[in-house]
Amino acid sequence: MIKRDILGRYRGSVIGLAWSFLNPLLMLLVYTLVFSVMFKQKWLGASESRGEFALLVFAGLLVFNIFAECMQRAPTLIVQNANYVKKVIFPLEILPWVSLGSVLAHTTASLVIWLVFHLFLLGPPPLTALLLPLVLLPLVLFSLGVSWLLAGLGVYLRDISQVTTALTTALLFVSAVFYPINVLPEAYQAVLLLNPIALIIEQVRDVLFWGKLIDPLTWSLGLSMSCCVAWLGFQGFQRMRSGFADVL
Repeated sequence: MIKRDILGRYRGSVIGLAWSFLNPLLMLLVYTLVFSVMFKQKWLGASESRGEFALLVFAGLLVFNIFAECMQRAPTLIVQNANYVKKVIFPLEILPWVSLGSVLAHTTASLVIWLVFHLFLLGPPPLTALLLPLVLLPLVLFSLGVSWLLAGLGVYLRDISQVTTALTTALLFVSAVFYPINVLPEAYQAVLLLNPIALIIEQVRDVLFWGKLIDPLTWSLGLSMSCCVAWLGFQGFQRMRSGFADVL
């Protein structure tokens, strides 16, 4: 189902799966042009190189896009697969897994683009980059829990999809994607770090770019919270699914 979802996205296009590499490349160029050229923004702690700025922004986008795409697709997962609800016995709880798997496949393509640019501009990334899957684990569980919850709510409240679109747009600018957290006043830094996406973005930049190890305590707390969100989201989905057939 993940394979079908990925191929279905580009069905009928001329270059097909190549869009999974071209889309992140185009976004990388656009954001670099806007923030480092037009707005003259510099990254605190990095050089004035636009290439480094692009790599740091793109690392943040890798993380944000995983959560944002899962969140935006979740409310329509059951509605768009109503035949699985009404006609066959089907484990509906795997649909968020399918969406997440498709998103992770595209994230892998984006990561390849990031690595190629890093090799070209700065050489090989630090060895701490091998810790990336470990850093992303809390994000995967958190995204899955939110997807289960929104998938269930989306059956009963069709406006949820409109709300999630607005929320992801707002979240993009409060998740430290285009700027480092340490440029903010200390009072605002503490508030921003309550956003789990912002915290994971910082951790990804640490291991991919700055060569820093994961803080075990922070990572453990994040993983524990994500496990709770995943469990609560799944339980909520299971409670709501009994009414899906009647509503649809």
